[in-house]
Amino acid sequence: MPVFMVERQFSDRLEAAGETAAAINRINDEAGVRWLKSFLSSDKRKTFCLYEADDVASIRTAAIRAGLPADAIMELSGTLAPDGSFAPM
Repeated sequence: MPVFMVERQFSDRLEAAGETAAAINRINDEAGVRWLKSFLSSDKRKTFCLYEADDVASIRTAAIRAGLPADAIMELSGTLAPDGSFAPM
């Protein structure tokens, strides 16, 4: 399944909560999207999230339903290591 990076910008500092994550995961399940991991900026106003999904439209649908921004969504082709090696997603 394709892997995507989603960049989200928040107007307020993001405070993570287990019940919020559970609600987002329920919405993602309904849209056929799987949240893999998120990285939070030091000011807690931006996230970079990894998702598995069939396409960008599924991620956008889930984000709208969850009330989350999705400022940029890009499909990833693989990972690049410091030694220059490439591994496909």
